Amino acid sequence: MFDSFTLVAATADLADERAARGVADLVEFRMDLAAAPLEQLAGYDGELPLLVTNRPTWEGGEADGSDAAAEAARLDALEAALGNDAVAAVDLELAALRRSERAAAVADEAESLGVSVVVSVHDFERTPSERAMGSLLSAGASAGDVGKLAVTAKDREDALALLSATHAADAAGYAVATMAMGEAGRHTRAVAPLYGSKIGYAPVHAADATAPGQYDLVTLAELVDRLRSQ
Repeated sequence: MFDSFTLVAATADLADERAARGVADLVEFRMDLAAAPLEQLAGYDGELPLLVTNRPTWEGGEADGSDAAAEAARLDALEAALGNDAVAAVDLELAALRRSERAAAVADEAESLGVSVVVSVHDFERTPSERAMGSLLSAGASAGDVGKLAVTAKDREDALALLSATHAADAAGYAVATMAMGEAGRHTRAVAPLYGSKIGYAPVHAADATAPGQYDLVTLAELVDRLRSQ
């Protein structure tokens, strides 16, 4: 998985999978935003494979990760999700993998089950230097199957730096997924695949965006297809 560009429909409601069929390749199930996430997973009978994410509050999500017990519970829920046959990928934060043996155990369990691991970093304040972004991408890709980096662009220079870091990581043989949040970086969601980004994220419905500057699923699909065909 993720050998070529993968379009991901992000949602907290697995009933949205039907609307994503024929457009998305994968559904990201945001467990941290979902009502009864494990029950939703148990009842899932959709056609699209799932990427499960349980994003903690300390990285922009809503899953409680405020102390060791809460963080363990968050990771336990992710590990429980791995047992579902529809789950093809799991998202784990690079920071969690660096500081938590429990997170590393979830990654190991995913590998044993043939579930791909996306290792993510989110910066909601700025765009790091191009060198720093390169280090984060290589670290994420080395720790899992794909290194994901979402930064906040304030201007065109930030967007250009992200695209350059994406190109360099791809040229070095790393599987990466990149995007710049915010209006100044919005176009990178459509353009980054041309520079080697392997995953694009979009909500099924525009009103359900989970990050600043996201296109809705159909719009992103059309933009990526048009750019890649040219």
